[in-house]
Amino acid sequence: MTTVSVFGGTGFLGRRLVRRLAATGAVVRIAVRSPDPARGELRADVRDRASVAAAVAGVDAVVNAVAAYVERRGVTFESVHEQGAKTVAQEAAAAGVARLVLVSGIGADAESGSPYIRARGRGELAVKQAFPSATIVRPSAMFGPGDALFGTLADIVRLLPVVPLIGGGRTRLQPVYVEDVAEAIVGILADPGTGGRTYELAGPGVYTLRELVGFALRLIGKRRLLVPVPFAVAGIQARLFEFLPSPPLTTGQVDLLRMDNLASGALPGFRDLGIRPKAIEEIVPTYIGRTPEPD
Repeated sequence: MTTVSVFGGTGFLGRRLVRRLAATGAVVRIAVRSPDPARGELRADVRDRASVAAAVAGVDAVVNAVAAYVERRGVTFESVHEQGAKTVAQEAAAAGVARLVLVSGIGADAESGSPYIRARGRGELAVKQAFPSATIVRPSAMFGPGDALFGTLADIVRLLPVVPLIGGGRTRLQPVYVEDVAEAIVGILADPGTGGRTYELAGPGVYTLRELVGFALRLIGKRRLLVPVPFAVAGIQARLFEFLPSPPLTTGQVDLLRMDNLASGALPGFRDLGIRPKAIEEIVPTYIGRTPEPD
């Protein structure tokens, strides 16, 4: 029986992955910073080497799905996505773990001027150095119930009379269904031939941000004025939002929108894993829909 440690196992992607791994009969260790022992979770902070070592001891595979979108209280992009990813890879290698998967993101770039994007890219390089047979998974913007993409758009549309379009809404994205990403990772772990490869996991459709906002508006049955917002202004707004417990916009998200977030086509993806990714039109209407107008 396979034992897998999933770092970030209670996150948006992590909890779907845990469920799918358990369905295959795997024993899953859910490694998180603030565990709930009643749910069988294990305390493991990627910034704490001792806790990481304990979480990977005796397992067959490790998935690092930890994500930090806001820097606060000692949690920095560098400490989580770069140094944390390196620590997990080093401890997995030292423990003799057979498989390691790092969840990164399309657009990760070690030379980027964005702290978030740069940390993602440098984390990939550190993992490859410490664990050469690691598999890197780069999803596009993920959607699904509880997401930060359409869920946030829907909230903005319902609450505000105008909808801001960062950068004029011209950025192109290739949203991917979170369940498809989880399925891909399970398949990767089951296939030793995926070791050492990097996969770009993007959905089947390419949309501008303006088109995605329009899609959300149609689903909810609202009309709103769309107002272009320059990236510089959006960045300032995001820094202010980051003081909130659950910011609707972060500086990392603004940085990602400065360039198209699309699969390059030069790396393997869903097709190589035998998966047909689902389109937003198939899934989003099942959890984002019309709300009754007030009397």
